[in-house]
Amino acid sequence: MADQPTLQALLRRRDLDLRLVSHPAALPVGALERPLRWVHSSDLADPTPFLSDDLALLTTGTQFDAASERDSASDIGAYVARLADRGVLGLGFGTEVHRSGIPEALVDACALHGIPLFEVPYRTPFIAIARAHSEAIAAQAYARRSWALDAQRGLALAALRPRGLDAIITELSRRLGVWAGMFDAAGALLHSPARDAVDRELLDALGERVAEVLARGLEAGQSLTIDGRTFLLSTVGRGGHLRGVIALEIDTLDAEARAVVTSVIAMSGLALEQSEQLARSRRRLHSQLLRSLLTDDPSIARRVLGALPVAPIVVAVSGDAPATALVDWWERQRTEHGVASFLAESDDGVTMCVAADDDALLDELAARFGIRIGVSEPDSYAAFSRSHAQALTALRQRSTPGAARFADAAGSSILSALATDEARLVAESRLAPLRAHDAGTGSGLEQSLRVWLENDARAEQAATALGVHRHTLRSRIAQAGTLLDIDLSSFPARAELWALLETARD
Repeated sequence: MADQPTLQALLRRRDLDLRLVSHPAALPVGALERPLRWVHSSDLADPTPFLSDDLALLTTGTQFDAASERDSASDIGAYVARLADRGVLGLGFGTEVHRSGIPEALVDACALHGIPLFEVPYRTPFIAIARAHSEAIAAQAYARRSWALDAQRGLALAALRPRGLDAIITELSRRLGVWAGMFDAAGALLHSPARDAVDRELLDALGERVAEVLARGLEAGQSLTIDGRTFLLSTVGRGGHLRGVIALEIDTLDAEARAVVTSVIAMSGLALEQSEQLARSRRRLHSQLLRSLLTDDPSIARRVLGALPVAPIVVAVSGDAPATALVDWWERQRTEHGVASFLAESDDGVTMCVAADDDALLDELAARFGIRIGVSEPDSYAAFSRSHAQALTALRQRSTPGAARFADAAGSSILSALATDEARLVAESRLAPLRAHDAGTGSGLEQSLRVWLENDARAEQAATALGVHRHTLRSRIAQAGTLLDIDLSSFPARAELWALLETARD
């Protein structure tokens, strides 16, 4: 690798014979190692309007000749101050041209402002210094381009190895000399050649940020800092179908390094797309196996998959879950903790089957993705269809993110289980004459019916609760029965009325 084009590199050139006048210990840390963009020469009293940032300025000092000896020091001090404000990284003074040495005032001013001052001997023309620096820039650019080409060749070879995606990330980390990691769509770390270089808490925080980036569908790379460590995140996959994130512990990338990272993103996207094709085939297979399991016969699934979660099992269904992310999450549970699971997609959503001992993982999964999950009671594969129906029932009872157990849903009113949208429409239609009458007259017949039924159809107790006479209540009940065309003297009619009122409750 060629030397970085810095002031230190120019000072090392023996052919230029430059001498650092400033004391190295008095200079700011790294003052000689800052990247030097250019070398310029000028004897103007104020050359700053014509200078760019991060350059070294060469002068022979003729701009100081017009000043009197009394004013010379203050003029030189102001001159150096202007250079410091403009971001000049070094000042070269050509001796034996107009002066036999370097003015002490210039040495003091450069020390005050932290600008490295170096002597340019008479035999070294300024143009030689500028040419040497331009050659260093060209050599550095050539070296970086060569590095980028070599790195891309190495990455292409890595992609051909077994587990090509892991090999690509390992090669990228080695080429850049930084920590690198590949995260999946669930925000879990799939691979890192130096996993232990980042502690678990930091990895978890990074994974949460990755999941947020993917959830927002951001394709562009972004930088973030966690606990004082900066990471660059680059998404993998096409818009609307992001498959993961490559994280690099690095502040910035130059053009060549960005080109290498871009090629890695492209190769990773291709590898993941090929993997996705296999995953789609596997999802289709699992959907067919789910149909077989719903016949309460696990024999075909066992022959195809080799093994299923050990019975007793629980069946879970989520209708609003990201299928790919769930597959990645359960795969991580398998590889890291040995958890067996079966996942399949259908019109009902994503069906998951795990051993009853792993039931608690469903709560963790629901919290992780903010989704609703219905969970069956533990049972055998011979009752798989019933377990699946239980999971769907529990799912319908859950309106907020979390895992809902059928055992809890079964403990609630049977009416709540029957309160489907269709049943609600029927109930509202049957109660429409009663509600229209209440709206027009303010008679409160619906409320009177509800209180009457809540008091077991006892007129005395219901009338007291409503604050009316029992004869008034009986009149309201009779009027309501006429409007609804229901004979409320029989228990079945009262039961039907209660079901209508509960189902159509606002």
